[in-house]
Amino acid sequence: MITLTTERLLLRPWQKSDWLHFQRLNSDPRVMTYFPATLSKEESDKLAYRLQTKFEENGFGLWAVTVVDVSDFIGFIGLNGLTKEEFPTPFTPTVEIGWRLAFDYWGKGYAPEGAKAALAYGFETLHLNEIVAFTAVENRPSRRVMEKIGMHHNSEDDFDSPKLKEGHPLRRHVLYRIRQKEYLNQEAFKNERSKSKHALPH
Repeated sequence: MITLTTERLLLRPWQKSDWLHFQRLNSDPRVMTYFPATLSKEESDKLAYRLQTKFEENGFGLWAVTVVDVSDFIGFIGLNGLTKEEFPTPFTPTVEIGWRLAFDYWGKGYAPEGAKAALAYGFETLHLNEIVAFTAVENRPSRRVMEKIGMHHNSEDDFDSPKLKEGHPLRRHVLYRIRQKEYLNQEAFKNERSKSKHALPH
């Protein structure tokens, strides 16, 4: 099964030992601020199992995250295939990029670092045409990560989550997108800029 590496992180397959740490993360109200509720042990374990089986179904998924020499498990980052049956919206079926990290590891740049690796895998290895991300309108921390990794928001794409009832304060969601062509153009620009910085003077 695929493992992705970055400067500080391993995005790796799930292990049974991750489930207890995942339960703690999902029961933390700070982590779950922009979700309808915290998760019980049973709900968290069911989600962990589902995330593992998604890898078998799709060949990719939401990887467990290790911070090398710091912590073996801090949450998940990765790609999630969504069908219209699972999430009935105008933009499904699609592949979304997502993350959920333990609160103690917020603000350290881990989410964008891992998300960039997931984007690279999605576009360069899986050759996806587009990757999306979405969250509640008020979720500024997650929206900042989406913007840092080059995704863009169009208010015309905003939608009501089919998982939440009318009147729920988190029902209104924003949708961010990035297409393969945009991503490859960004990477080409970065590479050219890097070459120019390191070019020797004549």
